[in-house]
Amino acid sequence: MNIDSIKNGYVIDHIQAGKAMTIYEQLSLNDLNCQVAIITNAKSKKTGRKDIIKIDQSIEIDLDKLGFIDPDCTVNIVKDDMIIEKKKLTLPDKIVNVAICKNPRCITSVEEHLDQIFTLTDRVNKVYRCKYCEMSLK
Repeated sequence: MNIDSIKNGYVIDHIQAGKAMTIYEQLSLNDLNCQVAIITNAKSKKTGRKDIIKIDQSIEIDLDKLGFIDPDCTVNIVKDDMIIEKKKLTLPDKIVNVAICKNPRCITSVEEHLDQIFTLTDRVNKVYRCKYCEMSLK
């Protein structure tokens, strides 16, 4: 298999196997007018298997979304064929419009214009709670 290197853009590496398509959808990478490579089930010394996404364009990446989906992935910023920066992600303290509250009595299910806001309440167990009704995301 041959996947070209990128000149300017991003390599999202160490993605938990199986999560690349979720990231692809959440970051709306299908809307880009550039090459995007998704590599699934690549060999990894650390985890056995991993996914990788290569984006051949400098774009705005929502690191909070990435950190929520997979806080263990890394974002390599590539410029002129060289990695100039590596960003390690963590769970964000707050996410906005990344997940939907499943509580049918939550105000967000009635007032559709409200942002879906969740706050991290338990970092160890990765628990987020809805700002409005306190329902937890699992």
